[in-house]
Amino acid sequence: MALTVEQYWRKFIEAFPKYKGVQFEAWSFGVDEDELANLVKQGEKTATTSGYETYKVEGEPLPEAGDVSVVLNEKGHPQCVIETTRVYQTPFNKVTEHHAFLEGEGDKSLTYWREAHIAFFKPYYESLEIDFNETSMMVCEEFKVLYV
Repeated sequence: MALTVEQYWRKFIEAFPKYKGVQFEAWSFGVDEDELANLVKQGEKTATTSGYETYKVEGEPLPEAGDVSVVLNEKGHPQCVIETTRVYQTPFNKVTEHHAFLEGEGDKSLTYWREAHIAFFKPYYESLEIDFNETSMMVCEEFKVLYV
């Protein structure tokens, strides 16, 4: 039986008491939640990208270094705990090969990253009734796994 987010968090706190009292979010990655969560657990994925404008539209706060999150799979089951280590903003067309590599998806190339993210962002932005283009601002995050 899978642990609930709260049960998983308690196990994490038992292992890392210094995080007791820290606020956390529980969420899953974009398109293939299971695959992306597995890449994080394996240490292949240490970065992610989101659309800056989507935070305003959805009323969500921007991520910050030091944020702690429970990563979920597609069934909503906890997979690991991560801590955001770096956050910066850049236009879509200025995302670097290094960042694409850190995202750990596909062949880890910038070409793959661009194709996959255009395929994700175009319909997502349309659903929010905002325009997506090559100069749309992105929020790039880097993170480390604290607990699996």
